[in-house]
Amino acid sequence: MKSSPEEILKQIQQIKLMERGKICPMRAGRYYNHQTWQSGRNVVQYVPADQIRSLQEALANYQRYLELTQTYADLIIQRTRQKRAKDFPKYKRPKR
Repeated sequence: MKSSPEEILKQIQQIKLMERGKICPMRAGRYYNHQTWQSGRNVVQYVPADQIRSLQEALANYQRYLELTQTYADLIIQRTRQKRAKDFPKYKRPKR
């Protein structure tokens, strides 16, 4: 099923929590290492295991956001190209 740009924006709007980066288990799974780039450097935070589920959800939401924005851009580009094709029909190029 193909979504419209407006439907994609509604889906983006429903994402309430996001986080960038990745997580790695540490200390026998009691803590996790959350790594992300900020201001050109790698920033590391330690996250207790009981908080990892919400962080995983926030990371997945960010990935979903990236997918949705890429799809939105593709649809707007397609719409733009269709409008240009309609407004400026192809013409026969002169031979060189």
